[in-house]
Amino acid sequence: MRIIPAVDLKDGKCVRLLKGEFDKTTEYSSDPAAIGRRFSALDVTDLHLVDLDGARSGAQQNREIVAEIAAQSRLAVQLGGGIRVRADVEGWLDAGVTRCVIGSVAIYEPRVVIEWMEELGADRLVPALDVRLDENAMPMLTAKGWTEDTGVSLWEALDEYTAAGAIHVLCTDVSRDGAMEGPNFHLYAEILQRYPTLQLQASGGVRDIEDLELLRELGVPAAITGRALLDGKITEAEVSSFRRSE
Repeated sequence: MRIIPAVDLKDGKCVRLLKGEFDKTTEYSSDPAAIGRRFSALDVTDLHLVDLDGARSGAQQNREIVAEIAAQSRLAVQLGGGIRVRADVEGWLDAGVTRCVIGSVAIYEPRVVIEWMEELGADRLVPALDVRLDENAMPMLTAKGWTEDTGVSLWEALDEYTAAGAIHVLCTDVSRDGAMEGPNFHLYAEILQRYPTLQLQASGGVRDIEDLELLRELGVPAAITGRALLDGKITEAEVSSFRRSE
């Protein structure tokens, strides 16, 4: 299983949100590029960048920082947040980003994203299907920086994307993100049971290396972690040991 460190950008800084709420922000660094270099030095192959300002507004506002991190990193960089038109996808792919993570458009206009996959390559795009569980424990999609409930279930969206040949999907249980309460293991196990060939990226709630080991045992192909790395709950040595044990 790949560990993918995450750098979240807001107002030009590296931050973490609590449960996707923009008014509950912890600032970690005023130099996100330094965090990007720190994570790039880990024994990992990928780096996940999120423009939180772009996710909320639809207009990317941290372009220079993203470009700097992507240029400096030796890793496969994937970028999400505010990517809503094909020109942005093509621009970032041309600029060295390996994969573009598509959020709101992937939820509201799946046929558009499927067209991009067909034309640009399914491996270059990652639909981000972020969820909150409703009162019946049904995973329901949320969009626009987690500020808007959509009325669409995760299963409806995954049925459409997997039928169209999607390779990667990122899924965050928003209630777990930044909360250090542990991932939603049950949700990810159910996703993999329903869609066993999907290159799922699990995100939200990772507390320590034990959580990552359990996700690996479940067969999750990749897991994104930000706060646990920033807080030192997962160390560089643990990341290296995790990789060697595969």
